[in-house]
Amino acid sequence: MRDLLPLLWASLAMLCWGAAPIFEKLGLVRIAPLPATALRSWMIGIILLVAVAAGGGWKEVSSVDPRSLGMLLAGGFLAGLLGQVLYFSALRGGQASRVVPFVAAYPLITVLLSLLFLREPLTPAKTAGAVLVIAGVLFLRLGG
Repeated sequence: MRDLLPLLWASLAMLCWGAAPIFEKLGLVRIAPLPATALRSWMIGIILLVAVAAGGGWKEVSSVDPRSLGMLLAGGFLAGLLGQVLYFSALRGGQASRVVPFVAAYPLITVLLSLLFLREPLTPAKTAGAVLVIAGVLFLRLGG
């Protein structure tokens, strides 16, 4: 059972991330990407504030070291703000069934950057995975 729990969480995340673009595409009909990102982020922020307060996590948040804080803030800016606005811009103007899989190819960037900056090894499995992601994006692009 313990081995199935990560699969359950991953499956639920996949379900959420697969369904969210449908709501977002429908929500972007009458609002620009930047204010839409603000609304989405405010909702997330409020829920997180309540959850951290209820779970007694303020001590951990307040004691985070400066380097970790900087890295988390940089990640939040790139993914939570800039990436989200760019994603909403693409989603608003494009087909969800094409935009989402293309954006979901971001692991290619992660693999490349982890090789360069984290000095992680390039294994045959990572190479095969990258090739399959590229093939999938090409199929979706060519398949119209």
